[in-house]
Amino acid sequence: MDEKKFEVTKFDNYTVISILVEKLDTHIAPAVKSELVLIAGNGEKNIIIDLQKARYCDSSGLSAILVANRLCKNSNGTFVLTGLQTAVERLISISQLDTVLNITDTVDKAIELIAKAN
Repeated sequence: MDEKKFEVTKFDNYTVISILVEKLDTHIAPAVKSELVLIAGNGEKNIIIDLQKARYCDSSGLSAILVANRLCKNSNGTFVLTGLQTAVERLISISQLDTVLNITDTVDKAIELIAKAN
């Protein structure tokens, strides 16, 4: 059986997607994207993606992050990216996404941000 690559935890006001593998890349990003579309389709508008375990992210991983951001924006919700490791943080900065995305150090801070936004 395939190891779990990410985990979805639903709460009252938000959903956390925790990436459980070291790489957010073409092997996992499409599944994350479909999950995001399902979550948004269920009316969930606040999404947190926790990348604490991910040490690497490629363009398909970035694309999944941007899908999450767009889905939350479209439903007037809040998207937060949290737990960025150095390499991933660098990629986000190079892509200038740090100006577009809500980024926090921890899931707790992400939850606070969502609470303030709503």
